[in-house]
Amino acid sequence: MRGRLLSSVLTVAVSAAAAGAGIAVYVAKTPARAAAEGPALKTPWGEPDLQGIWTDEAATPLQRSPKYANQEFFTAEQRAELDKARSELLGRDRRVERGTELDVAGAYNGQFASIRRTGTRTSLIVDPPDGRIPPMTPEAQKIAAADRAFRLALLQSTETCKSKSVACRGGTYDPKPSPQRAELAPRYNTQRMNRFNGPEDGALPDRCLTLGLPEFGANAGSFRRIVQTPGGIAMFYDVGQGQGWQRNIVMNGSPHLPANIRQWYGDSRGHWEGNTLVVDVTNFSPKTDYQGSRENLHLIERWTRTGPNALEYAVTIEDPSVWTKPWTVKQEFTRQSDEQNRIYYEPRCNEGNYGLPGLMHGVRQQEQDFAAHKGPDPATKDIATDFVGVEDDPLQ
Repeated sequence: MRGRLLSSVLTVAVSAAAAGAGIAVYVAKTPARAAAEGPALKTPWGEPDLQGIWTDEAATPLQRSPKYANQEFFTAEQRAELDKARSELLGRDRRVERGTELDVAGAYNGQFASIRRTGTRTSLIVDPPDGRIPPMTPEAQKIAAADRAFRLALLQSTETCKSKSVACRGGTYDPKPSPQRAELAPRYNTQRMNRFNGPEDGALPDRCLTLGLPEFGANAGSFRRIVQTPGGIAMFYDVGQGQGWQRNIVMNGSPHLPANIRQWYGDSRGHWEGNTLVVDVTNFSPKTDYQGSRENLHLIERWTRTGPNALEYAVTIEDPSVWTKPWTVKQEFTRQSDEQNRIYYEPRCNEGNYGLPGLMHGVRQQEQDFAAHKGPDPATKDIATDFVGVEDDPLQ
């Protein structure tokens, strides 16, 4: 599914750019406009029908750029300007000094990445009004700073810090490997760090583990396949590069699981409020992480069919231990063709099946070579920085 949609988006973008018009503008359907098209669709057993394959076809940053202040929507002129600038990134093949680590890190260039058309909103966040994630609590700031300092320490003797790359922002170069290289991470690791002493030094996708909820598909896009039965709702998330996952929403009115039972995707309990599916999600595992929030993450989701091919998703995110107040994100999804996507295979994650053992084996070999005076200290090599050039997108 992902490949077909992204291919079509790129084709439209390239054609529009060739015509001097930039990427074709996607017009989001407002709830009021969609409601005027007819009554809400129902399942054969009388519930609002949310079924189908859905994706967000427009690109909208999670947080609003400060330059747009309290402007919730782009003007037509602003979107046209952004589309033109972003379409020019499609053919980029950004290179830094050839043969350097950052040159290799830039392997995911414009031919691999997708660029969707600019959305109508300046941010997915609709509350607070400034479109920004609320400030973190003092304790959460300390935890985040300790984690960042640890990661920078592992990078300090690499070319990444020597060249003052964005990946080393806040760190300093020191040719001596950090003594922290052998220390345990300050907390359970979910991101890539500059070592592979064990599998859990890899990022979650390296281990075929998805990032879980909330999931906004901010970069390459993602899909949801919603299936309903009397008394049950299942959602399959097609995300990442084979890190798809299945989510089941309990609809029988039973309470949440006991607090000592924690799950990777949380415990979802849903009910209907008119034509809107409301889902309360708690009981997240402390091994998951969303913007610093872990086991105390709490989500209130609202799914509303606003037209035959339109689905509105709104989620309020809260964790008093991380943010000073709750915040809300809103997305508009477009239904995809069931016929064109009728054959759908289970995602397979090659990163964890092959890549992760290869990364670990490679580092062990480097260590052996260094011990035998046949190569550089592995601590001076950056194996944590994977993307170069994504910061070029003016929308982000």
